[in-house]
Amino acid sequence: MTRKQRRMTIIGGSLAVLALAAALVLNALRDSIVFFSTPTMVAEKHVEPGKRFRLGGLVQPGSLQRGDNLAVTFEVADGNAKLPVAFKGILPDLFREGQGVVAEGALDANGVFKADTVLAKHDETYMPKDVADALKKQGHWKDDYGTQGSGTQASGAATPAATTAQDNPQGAVR
Repeated sequence: MTRKQRRMTIIGGSLAVLALAAALVLNALRDSIVFFSTPTMVAEKHVEPGKRFRLGGLVQPGSLQRGDNLAVTFEVADGNAKLPVAFKGILPDLFREGQGVVAEGALDANGVFKADTVLAKHDETYMPKDVADALKKQGHWKDDYGTQGSGTQASGAATPAATTAQDNPQGAVR
């Protein structure tokens, strides 16, 4: 075997080992790659108590109850299923009923999602593409939601993908 053949064999073997390692990592993380799970997905997967994940959906109107010491309970729904959520802490300023939310935590033995982090959407017109797609797929899309992040609005008119630096001093793309 020549020196060139030996080098090519080592490089080929290294690439094969690297590809196998990447495949094993992606396979192990396949459930964690999803940004959040909806209540329907949680019910279908039969998530066991104690396993951490992100729950996303809409806060059910009329379900928000405030308790003592910043304790809050509410229900997150996706149109087909709903899941009770318990959280102890300060909620985001934009958190309210009927709005999108993503909570991170785990289910307890009673089927209540114990959240340790709650994130609310940042303004009236934005909805994460994943949430909008899930609502469209389930037939619960309303024309007044608007999807500024995907480049369209409820009226169907196209919006610019980014604003100018003058309109948006922070330089963020909307």
